[in-house]
Amino acid sequence: MNEPAVFDVASKTMPDDVQHRIEQPGFAKRTATHLEIHNVYGMLNSEGTYEGLLKLRPNERPFVMTRASFAGGQRYAVTWTGDNSATWNHLRMTMPQLMNLGLSGFSMAGADVGGFAGSPSPELLTKWLEVAAFQPIDRDHSAKGTRLHEVWVDGPAQEDIRRHFIEERYRLLPYLYTAAEESSHSGIPLMRPLFVEFPHATADEHPIDLDDNGSEFMVGKELLVAPNPSPDEIAAYEVHLPPGTWYDYWTGEQFERSNKAQTVDLEQRDKLNLDKPLLIQPRLEVLPVYVRGGSILPTEPLTQSTEEKPSGPLTLRLYPATDPKTPCAGEVYTDDGHSFDYRKGAYASVRFSCSLGRDGSLSLQVAPQQGSFAPWWTQYSVEIHGWTPKSSTALLGKVSLPLQRSASGWSVTIPANANGEIVQMR
Repeated sequence: MNEPAVFDVASKTMPDDVQHRIEQPGFAKRTATHLEIHNVYGMLNSEGTYEGLLKLRPNERPFVMTRASFAGGQRYAVTWTGDNSATWNHLRMTMPQLMNLGLSGFSMAGADVGGFAGSPSPELLTKWLEVAAFQPIDRDHSAKGTRLHEVWVDGPAQEDIRRHFIEERYRLLPYLYTAAEESSHSGIPLMRPLFVEFPHATADEHPIDLDDNGSEFMVGKELLVAPNPSPDEIAAYEVHLPPGTWYDYWTGEQFERSNKAQTVDLEQRDKLNLDKPLLIQPRLEVLPVYVRGGSILPTEPLTQSTEEKPSGPLTLRLYPATDPKTPCAGEVYTDDGHSFDYRKGAYASVRFSCSLGRDGSLSLQVAPQQGSFAPWWTQYSVEIHGWTPKSSTALLGKVSLPLQRSASGWSVTIPANANGEIVQMR
C-alpha cells in the first residue's frame, strides 16, 4: 500500500501540495509537489525494500510485490492490478490490463483472482481461477468481510474443475519458468498480445490485436489462451487462430490456418469454407488453449509445491508444423530458484529441435546443456502429437527403443544426456 496510503485525509494519500526534495543521481536538485511525485514515491519505496533485502541476504533473490510504482519499477518488484471487484466485467478487463502492463515493462503481473471487493459467485470464481492459471501471477485474494475465496468452498464439483487448472499450472512450471527467464533479459512479456508474435498475420499485413481476437493472449511464444471475451454470456463465441499449424492443448486436435480468409468478406469466407473461426460453446469447465505448431513444450510431473522435487522424467511435448519451413524447437531453463549463483554459471539450459524426414521419420535433437547446474530430471519422456510412425521404433544411437501409443500420440523415454543426443523415430 505504498501509494502512499494515508487514510485520515479525504484523498487517502498525501495531500497534493506536500513537498518532496529531489536529490536523485541524474536529476537536478529541486523540490516538487506530491502531485508530481506520487507514483515515483511507490517505486522508490520498492527500490528501498529491494536493496534492504539484498543487504540482509546478498545471495537471496528478493521478492517484492507492490501496488504502486512508476516506469522502471519492474527492476525492483512485481505488481498487480489493484483493488478490483468480484464482477464478470472485471474478469473481462483483466486480460487487456495485464497485457498492457507487460508491454509497459511489468512482465510479472497479476490480478486478484475472484475480485478483491465483493463476493464472487461460485461460477465466477471458477472461471477466474481457470484463466489465472495461465497468467504470470496467480493469486486468489480478497478484502475482509467478503465470501471465502478458497478453492474448496463451493463443493466438490467446483473444486474438481479448479483443481484441474491449478494442477495444470504446476505441470507447466518448466515452460513458465523458461519463459520468465527469457523475459528477464529480453523484456518480452510473459503474457503477451498476439501482435507481438504475429505482427503481419493478416492478408493486408496488419497485426492481430484485441479488436480482432477479443480476449485471446499468448503465454510465452508457444501457448495461445482464448477465454470468452464476454465471460458472463452463454452464446457461442469465435476463436481466430493466427496462420500456421495449431493443436488443441487438451485433446491434441490439429488445425491449419492461413491468411487467405482475410481477403474476402464474412459471407464469402463461410461459403467457401476458408479458415472458419472456431466456434466455442461456453462451458464452465472448459478454457480453450492451443499450442503453436513447431513447438517443443517442457512439462513436469505433478507436484503440490514448488519446494517439492518432481518425481519422474521431464516431458517434452513435440508439436510438428505441417509446413516444413516452420522450425520445430523449444528449450528449458532451470536453476536453484533462490540464489544468484546462476550469474556464476549455476544454471541448466537445454535447447531442443526436431525435424521431419522425407521418409516420414521424425528426429529430436537435444543440444548439449549450457551451465553447470544439475537439474532434477534424469530422463526425457518424448511425446509426439500430430505424427504417425511407420515402424513404431526409435533409435538412440544404435539402441532400439519401442514407441508407445497413448491417447495423446506416441511417446518414448530416453536418458537425459548433458552432452546432447539425437533420437530418430520411425
